[in-house]
Amino acid sequence: MTRVVLITGGSRGLGEGVVDAFLAAGDVVATCSRSVTPAVEAWAADPALAGRFHHACVDLVDRDACRAFVDDVVERFGTIDVLVNNAGVARDGVIALTHDEDVDAVLDLNLKATITMTHLVVRRMLLARSGRIVNVSSIVGRSGYRGLSVYSATKAALEGFTRSLARELGSRGITVNAIAPGYLRTDMSHGLDEAQLGQIARRTPLGRLGDPGDVASVALFLASEGAGFVTGQTIVVDGGLTA
Repeated sequence: MTRVVLITGGSRGLGEGVVDAFLAAGDVVATCSRSVTPAVEAWAADPALAGRFHHACVDLVDRDACRAFVDDVVERFGTIDVLVNNAGVARDGVIALTHDEDVDAVLDLNLKATITMTHLVVRRMLLARSGRIVNVSSIVGRSGYRGLSVYSATKAALEGFTRSLARELGSRGITVNAIAPGYLRTDMSHGLDEAQLGQIARRTPLGRLGDPGDVASVALFLASEGAGFVTGQTIVVDGGLTA
């Protein structure tokens, strides 16, 4: 059975890997980002994906834009079976020197936009009495990292949101889980130089940084029938770094 999957922030990095995985699984994928990237252009031009891929440029901080995007996806595909809240941003800096606008940017996208999208999509899932929601957290939300206190706060909050929402929606056949990736070779690790990345890899029991596919495979599982009795959980995907 083909599912309709909505993935936020699917144009690059981890989101690109998640979109790729669901498309490869045969699902219909709708994704949004602030801008069009080469990956988006390639998916849109692929004749094999005709009718199975949709992208829109959306500022997720804008609630009206979020509502219009969700309405458009439902109008195009009839439903939304899976929501992957992936979009996020990090702003480096110790808290004493952090600017108010940076705090707002991280809170608005990582936390408030996730709540907004979930609020809009859950209404559709409640009518269907089924659905899968996957929130992308981070090991930083659990272990902390110097210079990422605001980012850590949003990711820790997402895990609390996940647990509470799982209790709220479980009786309606909707599961809610989170994934906490470790350090990946994506745009989100751009603030770390090769020496720092190498140090992280050496501290990781599996001896390497992760890649988007490592996380995407877990998202696929959590969205599957096989995970129908899994809810309220955060799956850590970090190569054993926090073991």
